[in-house]
Amino acid sequence: MNHTSKKTTRRGAGIAALALAAAALLPAAAPAQQAFPTKPVRIITPFPVGGGPDGVARLVADKLSRAWGQPVVVENRPGGNGFIAIDAFKRGAKDGHDIIVLDNVHLAAYPALFKKLPYDTSKDFDALLPLFKTYFFFTVATNSKYKTVGDLIADAKANPGKLDYGSWSVGNPVHLGSELFESATGTQMEHVIYKETTQLYTSVATGELAFALGSSATAGPLQRANKLRFLAAAAPQRVAAFPDVPTVAESGGPKGFEVIGWNAIAVPRGLPASVTEKIKRDIEKGLAEPDVLEKFKSFGYEPFPTTRPQFDEFVASETKRFTDVIRKANVSLD
Repeated sequence: MNHTSKKTTRRGAGIAALALAAAALLPAAAPAQQAFPTKPVRIITPFPVGGGPDGVARLVADKLSRAWGQPVVVENRPGGNGFIAIDAFKRGAKDGHDIIVLDNVHLAAYPALFKKLPYDTSKDFDALLPLFKTYFFFTVATNSKYKTVGDLIADAKANPGKLDYGSWSVGNPVHLGSELFESATGTQMEHVIYKETTQLYTSVATGELAFALGSSATAGPLQRANKLRFLAAAAPQRVAAFPDVPTVAESGGPKGFEVIGWNAIAVPRGLPASVTEKIKRDIEKGLAEPDVLEKFKSFGYEPFPTTRPQFDEFVASETKRFTDVIRKANVSLD
């Protein structure tokens, strides 16, 4: 009886040893990945409270809060060409709990405008998706003598360097779009800088300035008050909200001339694909909801649905376009 018992014990021990050896050969079970997000999320924006870009950021924050069951807060860090917000983002969480809103100049123009930037677009950001786009209009005073873009071009050619346009700084989309217009039409005009957009478009309305490029968000209030007139849209086709406003090409200007503004959501480089895809997917879902689309109309914005490869290509083409006009105009900010 004792002999049998010892054999059974030895056989059981052998089986257990084999089982342990087999287990050692199996790959270790991966720990369950924590669901994202696990704490409040911060959307850092370089735009001040109250403007269209801030409004969109807050719409996105609300949609994400509802989808994620975590607070999503907008933190406005305006000023300093957006560098204040970018610095806060770079010092923030690297796991996706801090994301940032950037506009086209941050991603596509500043690398050519500044010799030394406090950020590197290829290392510090992963631009996930655009939030919206907005096309710019040529704006003139309601009683302006210019009835078409062709009139502007003819006057600029007849009076080199005398026709003036305005913007609120060097290197913004309005300034660079106007430089692009000069390049496309072979004209030379005078750039006048104003401290703020309200002052800029009031100067157009009073006839102090010949024209300025403006979006429906920035120039729209004076246009609706019948103090400004939209001469033409710098867009590939007429803007849906302004069907009576011709495109630049229809108004006697160069074909294919576009000036577009856009904002994008960026996250830190190197996030797990599951996190970046979740952020992208949930933002896209929120942006497609009817109340957001309706709000876009009031801002004069358009949805900008696109895939990651398409958006990467778009940013690359915008970067080249801005770089070409900046180098041709010999514009620099340092």
